[in-house]
Amino acid sequence: MKTNYQRLLALDVLRGFTIAGMILVNNPGSWGSVYAPLEHASWNGLTPTDLVFPFFMFIMGISTYISLKKYKFECSRSAIWKIVKRTCVIFAIGLGIAWFSLFCRTWNLPENANLPFFSHLGRSVWTFDHIRILGVMQRLALSYGFAAITVLLVKHKYIPYIIGTLLVGYLLILIFGNGYEYNETNILSIVDRAVLGVQHMYKDNGIDPEGLLSTIPSIAHVLIGFCCGKWLVSESDITEKMLRLFLLGTVLTFSGFLLSYGCPLNKKIWSPTFVLTTCGLGSSFLALLIWIIDVKGYKKWSRFFEAFGINPLFMYVVGAVFSILLGNISFMYNGAAISLHGFAYKVVLQPIFGDYLGSLVFALLFVSLVWVSGYFLYKKKIYIKI
Repeated sequence: MKTNYQRLLALDVLRGFTIAGMILVNNPGSWGSVYAPLEHASWNGLTPTDLVFPFFMFIMGISTYISLKKYKFECSRSAIWKIVKRTCVIFAIGLGIAWFSLFCRTWNLPENANLPFFSHLGRSVWTFDHIRILGVMQRLALSYGFAAITVLLVKHKYIPYIIGTLLVGYLLILIFGNGYEYNETNILSIVDRAVLGVQHMYKDNGIDPEGLLSTIPSIAHVLIGFCCGKWLVSESDITEKMLRLFLLGTVLTFSGFLLSYGCPLNKKIWSPTFVLTTCGLGSSFLALLIWIIDVKGYKKWSRFFEAFGINPLFMYVVGAVFSILLGNISFMYNGAAISLHGFAYKVVLQPIFGDYLGSLVFALLFVSLVWVSGYFLYKKKIYIKI
């Protein structure tokens, strides 16, 4: 029998793996030189990159079970306040990242360079008329918030039915709302434009990959993770834990791929089959990590990912801030302005490694840079809770 800490170590490692993966794929040296497995599917389909975000949402569901268990899943004032506060904080951080990126880009616009300082500053600060409202952090916030409130209000034996209702209901929306068209006739685009406005959306053929309606299946995504969390915590035998996760993962993955013939896998609209398949693969991967780390005891290799896993959202925010700064802090080089990002890739790495490998090396170095900031917290056992 393994201890509780050992049993959950695999969860930290998987959480860290997904955060490191998200940072890696978001920060290539050049978007024009990215190896195919590190790119998202252009529309229908699935690449390894498409797995990292849904894996994290699956883990968030497991963590939600562990977090709310101490409240005995009772709808108390303290439990509701914890959920509402965390939802608002995560959502606000996502908006803050979007604003900071927009501030830096606006500050660096050539047409603003000759403005008086305070006019320049004011124009850069006041960008709320075209800030993107939704995003990765905002999706995490909304999915967590709705899922967590649900598990407090509903008996847990009914949660599988809620998951099924959300996925089937969303499938009907896609079928009758032109939901598989990659253009502005898609019901997802229509709703986002009507509610959010075009100026507050991600620009991708009218489709916002973290839009309003596609939040529905992401709530089901977290609830599936919640059910897996119940298995992890309630089952005492580590081997039984592992086998249950493998079984669930196999069933979900097989179901997702089988149903994809009629309901294609699609991350940008978070299709129901995408939910099933990625939750299935996440469950199987977690089972594999439990076998490697807890059953076989191979742990030393995992320390790199633990540094990401113990403070996942903090590490993601650090990565986002570093990325914005590297892309917007510029200096003169050979008579022209170049960003720190551009200098590192175009001047240092590309001449040595070439386009594609140089782009990958940049991404790996960037992940290592973020890891350094988290390793200090890891060694000091400092946990930043959001």
